[in-house]
Amino acid sequence: MNIGDAARVSGVSAKMIRYYEQTGLIPAPARTAAGYRAYGQDDVHRLQFVRRARDLGFSVAEIADLLGLWHDTARHSADVKRLAQDRIAELERRMRDLQQMTDTLRTLVDRCAGDDRPDCPILEELQQPVSGPADDAPRTGAVVRRTRAR
Repeated sequence: MNIGDAARVSGVSAKMIRYYEQTGLIPAPARTAAGYRAYGQDDVHRLQFVRRARDLGFSVAEIADLLGLWHDTARHSADVKRLAQDRIAELERRMRDLQQMTDTLRTLVDRCAGDDRPDCPILEELQQPVSGPADDAPRTGAVVRRTRAR
């Protein structure tokens, strides 16, 4: 089957199939005499595996590890379990971060009058310097609580 058929059957877009091939996550498929990619059922099965792993939040590197374990008949299930546990821990950390961001925004929204006045606690908070590492990691710290006479 061609790449369009493989995409349709696997649920992975043709663009992502090419990306996975480029990164080595999936092997390059056989080619027809005309040079078109030709996918078989094993390729589609592998793509479905990758899609499901992506749906569960695994990174490309983690999926490569999972694929290696999937094809290793001497694997230990403990290795697979450890990867899944690490993924759970990361997802839980991200959920905590998202909850902190939600709480911070909710507090700011509650403090904002939302009227015709120009002062806005939301903008005041956003203009404050960020303390900590100079990166683009989500800022999830506590809101600086300032009271302001209205």
